[in-house]
Amino acid sequence: MSEQAMVEHKPVIGVIACNRPVEGEPAQAVKHRYLEALEQFADCVPLVVPSNQSEGHAAKIIARLDAILLTGSNSNIHPSRYGSDLAAQAPHDAGRDQFGSALIHAAMTAAKPVFGICRGLQEINVALGGSLRDLRAGAGADGHHAHADAELAEMFAHDHDVDVATGSMLQRYAGGDRLRVNSVHFQVVDRLGQGLVVNARGPDGVIEAFSTSHTPAPVFAVQWHPEWRPAERPHDLAFWHFVGETARASYMPAPGSELTT
Repeated sequence: MSEQAMVEHKPVIGVIACNRPVEGEPAQAVKHRYLEALEQFADCVPLVVPSNQSEGHAAKIIARLDAILLTGSNSNIHPSRYGSDLAAQAPHDAGRDQFGSALIHAAMTAAKPVFGICRGLQEINVALGGSLRDLRAGAGADGHHAHADAELAEMFAHDHDVDVATGSMLQRYAGGDRLRVNSVHFQVVDRLGQGLVVNARGPDGVIEAFSTSHTPAPVFAVQWHPEWRPAERPHDLAFWHFVGETARASYMPAPGSELTT
């Protein structure tokens, strides 16, 4: 492949969609801010991946992508996904729970990078055998989520510090030992999934970022929302630059592609 082709290539990153009703019918939805961040700050091409499909499609989809992004969502992961018999907190999204896990495993098998944001972090943890807990079941929820009546901007203005692990992937791309991050979540990591390494912790020791230790391609996730006005925070801009650079580093054009000439 020529040097010019490498420079011109923009990785295609699959962005998982959520199941949402639209005009009384089931539909697939992704908030624009995730797609815009990938295009504007990661210099990648976002491609929405529906989650209302057979798990058997996951490997075929991953083969056509350079990386995947699991977004945040207002839905909660069903406790049955991590072996708990607790009642599920509404809303939940069984289709995304199931297909998200399939995408994660397919991407790791194919050595494609996996990125997670908020719910996405939780999905990766569960897919790798970890478990979650809900802060609403005890004290501490108000430290990680604004009050119930908060408007959107106020909700994302709710923030706190995280302590960054020395030598972690987060520290390497963002720099610094402490970051100020927004916080819009109720579910948190309880038992850490197999092969995951903590990159940051927030109030009450909550895991706020992690990466994998022994995978062919990076797996990295944060509990906060770097897609929310990232130009206002250098470390969130750095997140998107890291996503783009990682996807480009592992890119190999398909046989016969015009990019191979």
